[in-house]
Amino acid sequence: MSIKEIAKRTGASQATVSRVLNNPEHRCSDPKLRDKIWKAAMELHYVPNEAARDLKHGKPGDKQQTYYVQVLVTRSDVGQSDPFIEELLRVIESEIHKHLCILTHVWHKSVFSDERRCKKEDINRIVADLCKETEGNSHGLIIIGKISKHAIPAIRKHFTNVVAVNRNQLGQQLDEVFCDGRKIAYDAVSYLISQGHEDIGYVGGCDHEARFRGYNEALAANRLEAVSEYIYNVRPTEAEGFRIGQQIMESEFPPSAVYCANDIIAVGMLKALSRNRRQYQSLSIISSDNIELASQISPMLTTVALPKEEMGRFAVMLLLDRIEGKHQSEVVMELKGKLLIRESVRKYGDNDWSDYVI
Repeated sequence: MSIKEIAKRTGASQATVSRVLNNPEHRCSDPKLRDKIWKAAMELHYVPNEAARDLKHGKPGDKQQTYYVQVLVTRSDVGQSDPFIEELLRVIESEIHKHLCILTHVWHKSVFSDERRCKKEDINRIVADLCKETEGNSHGLIIIGKISKHAIPAIRKHFTNVVAVNRNQLGQQLDEVFCDGRKIAYDAVSYLISQGHEDIGYVGGCDHEARFRGYNEALAANRLEAVSEYIYNVRPTEAEGFRIGQQIMESEFPPSAVYCANDIIAVGMLKALSRNRRQYQSLSIISSDNIELASQISPMLTTVALPKEEMGRFAVMLLLDRIEGKHQSEVVMELKGKLLIRESVRKYGDNDWSDYVI
């Protein structure tokens, strides 16, 4: 199937289709158009022109087989959004096509990241049903996000070649590309401490979360106490960040700084602060991920960037290497985060308000 056919089905120009399929950073004027283009490409089993020509003519010395690849997103269901995961997915989609493979399915199944649900539900049947959807065309699976240990055996049973890419290491006998959430949180909180902050809050998931461990370890390493009133165990959404931001502003003794487990929580907090600011009081905010919005808001968000481009690229490379039998042992690849100092963190005692405008 050609770009021309995808353009006809979606109503987009051929140039737009090409840019969407090959450039993860391309932005359509209509945000829904990009999803329509990728959906059409998967439904039509789009093969990049170079691969199509090679398959047709059987060029000697060229790869004779085009691989069929699927992606499983575990942190959210269809209709839900995690900006970092969606940005990482865009990189992986483009990388799959750059390597002349066919992306046939992108599944969003939050059940795989929930330990309790995986115990209660028939996870083997769920995985088997996904496998059936491929109609036998599956050479490899890329998992994006956290996955329960109870789901790994079923996935390995039905999918031969699997690579996981995640914010944290799974340690479940799979090829992995990850950033250590504990180290990322440790670096973020350490930066707040270097700016003179001692009353530091945490906003995000607490149960079995590496970033919460990193937060606690950074405080302990600097002989600071983790105050229970400053810890907010919430889902990682903008709405929850907004709610906690309002709650902190109404506190009699709020923390001077907060570490948010991801950027979208921090964005919600900044929006709350912009609407409910109190004179002569400021709250420093730092987070993790470096989603695109982090540098577009005001004040720009100080965050620990995860290298999503490298994460996506190495995940696809590892999968192809596994498919072609070039390695047998599990490969675990850890990439480092990078602190990006912007405007949302201020030195302790600097109480002049910034203009929090989103």
